[in-house]
Amino acid sequence: MSWTPRTSQGIAFLERPGAGAPLVLLHGIGSNASSFTPLLAHLPDSLRVIAWNAPGYAGSDPLAPGWPQAQDYAAALGGLLDRLEVARAALLGHSLGALMAAAFAVAHPARVTHLTFAAPAIGHGVTPGAELSAAAQARIDDLERLGAAAFAAARAPRLVHRPEDNPETLVLVQATMGQVTLPGYGQAARMLASGRLLDDAARLRVPADVIVGAEDRVTPPEGARRLHAALPEGLRGRCTELPDLGHALYQQDPARFARALNLAPGAA
Repeated sequence: MSWTPRTSQGIAFLERPGAGAPLVLLHGIGSNASSFTPLLAHLPDSLRVIAWNAPGYAGSDPLAPGWPQAQDYAAALGGLLDRLEVARAALLGHSLGALMAAAFAVAHPARVTHLTFAAPAIGHGVTPGAELSAAAQARIDDLERLGAAAFAAARAPRLVHRPEDNPETLVLVQATMGQVTLPGYGQAARMLASGRLLDDAARLRVPADVIVGAEDRVTPPEGARRLHAALPEGLRGRCTELPDLGHALYQQDPARFARALNLAPGAA
């Protein structure tokens, strides 16, 4: 069964019907909900799956603050789940989505059955409103200067391990990155700059696993290991490093990524 595109009060999302608490997929900064399409076929048929387009992405309205925090995205996610009458869900946050997933779980632990952090972006810990790092500012400037298509062509190869040998994955990654727009991308870049995932990880009260590509050049495995170590004992699940995969790990090898998932009881 394939996706059904839906919209709820300014949030666009994709849904596959199923039973029980859903798996909610939160994409990264240069992506959108459709990036999870290769993964969908490798998830249990009975599982309800929801993939949102974060505020400011692919038809979703941007947030009001120019420099939003992870908590602002978490509040938008909570509103969507409320409207869908989803009381509890498993969350999978990829890259920037990891910051959103953690913020939601800290605020609403009773609503989260399980967390998966995939290629997690740790955040830079910049004070909101302060000067962005050169790398963070370059993200925004490059998109404004080049336009989305050229921006994606320049950045997408870094997300794929050995892009020259994986042209189909590169096409997928570049296609979704080519849909990013301002102001949504700029807001997300600022949220990344001020993100503090390790702080939120220490406050979690739900079980969590970490998955990362061993060849990830964007969020290298060392950051994933630090996140795993920051998780509270008793809730610290697996830390899986998948060989020969980079940042776009669930697109490059969705079957292997799906096998690494721990779909907690209540999520399927």
